[in-house]
Amino acid sequence: MMSEMLLVGNRTHLYGVAQGWGQLPNHISYGYTHGVCVDAHDNVYVFNTSKDAVIVFDRDGHFLKSWGSQFEGGAHGFYLHRDDDGQEFFYMTDVERGLMVKTTLDGEVLLEVGAPDRPDLYDAERCYIPTDVCVAPNGDIYVADGYGQSHVHQYDAEGSYIRTFGGKGSGPGRVTEPHGISINLRGAEPEVYVADRRNHRIQAFTLDGEHKYFVDHDLDLPCSFYFYGDEIYIPDLNSRVTILDNDNRLITHIGEDQQAYKQDGWPNLAKSYYRPDKFSSPHGVCVDSRGDVYVVEWISDGRVTKLIRQA
Repeated sequence: MMSEMLLVGNRTHLYGVAQGWGQLPNHISYGYTHGVCVDAHDNVYVFNTSKDAVIVFDRDGHFLKSWGSQFEGGAHGFYLHRDDDGQEFFYMTDVERGLMVKTTLDGEVLLEVGAPDRPDLYDAERCYIPTDVCVAPNGDIYVADGYGQSHVHQYDAEGSYIRTFGGKGSGPGRVTEPHGISINLRGAEPEVYVADRRNHRIQAFTLDGEHKYFVDHDLDLPCSFYFYGDEIYIPDLNSRVTILDNDNRLITHIGEDQQAYKQDGWPNLAKSYYRPDKFSSPHGVCVDSRGDVYVVEWISDGRVTKLIRQA
């Protein structure tokens, strides 16, 4: 007799845990799993710090291929952008090499952008360590220097520098560890959303880098974003995934474990601690065309969870 599926969520957002989803071939293993994306065919791409930095599955969890050895050790931000012609591209950040890289879905490198030529911001002591990237509707690229000097740098589609905004702090327009970045298209005009992680909030900017407002409730070390319809899915590093509605109000936390991040040795805990329906250190999230959710966690040998939408 089959055991009942483990469920997480609430009445309107209920998910079943797809235990055992995404088995790796024997010759491949994960490093830290930092990012996850789905393409137009619901293929799932996991970005991790192993030599197989991009690992590709179909929606049922069958392994398809891997690539990206140049990202070994540095794989971090992972963003899939679909242009007006329907073509899809990855934009990725490498924290070891200090690069933003644009590729095809098969890994062909199309653009590389390093640190901006800003000697007033960067020198031997003030490092540039880009953690995430996103793309606006007009093709402009925004790169978050989350582990460096807490700036956001804007480029045009060809990688030419436009401007910098942010900078370390807690007031309007200032950010501390801008770990994730994305474009909010749910309102009257596009906005740049920054996961202002160490301030435990989201900060919204205009496309020109002007502060608009904060979202500073129901978040606990927000890492990044995934927009699905009118909703936003946020991996809170402190052991849960948060879903907000179109007004940025809480719908639910899924997989919450408020004890996990308080454990000695976190995030790399004994395997006996982890439970399939609880998260420990969510770092990336995405949602496929059917509403199923994929979560990757900041754990040294990786962790990937698929949640199947029930309601």
